[in-house]
Amino acid sequence: MKEKILLTICLLPFGLLTPILEIGPTHVFNPDWPGHARLHEVWQLVTHSALALMCLYLTWCGDQSRLASLIALVVTGGFLAAYGLSVFYDGTMKHSDGREVTIGGVNSAVAIMVVAASGQASVFVAATRRPQGSNEGLE
Repeated sequence: MKEKILLTICLLPFGLLTPILEIGPTHVFNPDWPGHARLHEVWQLVTHSALALMCLYLTWCGDQSRLASLIALVVTGGFLAAYGLSVFYDGTMKHSDGREVTIGGVNSAVAIMVVAASGQASVFVAATRRPQGSNEGLE
């Protein structure tokens, strides 16, 4: 049960929090963004929210925490990879007005995604080590 709760919490950043924060003037309705970029943004938000819902289903209804955590790691890992590669394409976590939300000098989104990925990875490892059909480990 702990494994399911941990994974559920670790799905919130990309499944719920990011859409709430990005459906507004800084992203989806940013007049400085080309319409094509906004379309890709909405596509990403819908896809990630749908993947989070799928992960919830796999975890709570399908008892497939291992697969759900792996899917979640693809999403959070994709964000962290994009952040790490941002120097190559002039990407930034600063908003168009120049502000950046930080926690102890670290971008808050990056910090949250590192924590989420760590939780997802721990669920994946626990589910992988658990004998098939067993509810031992974090559950």
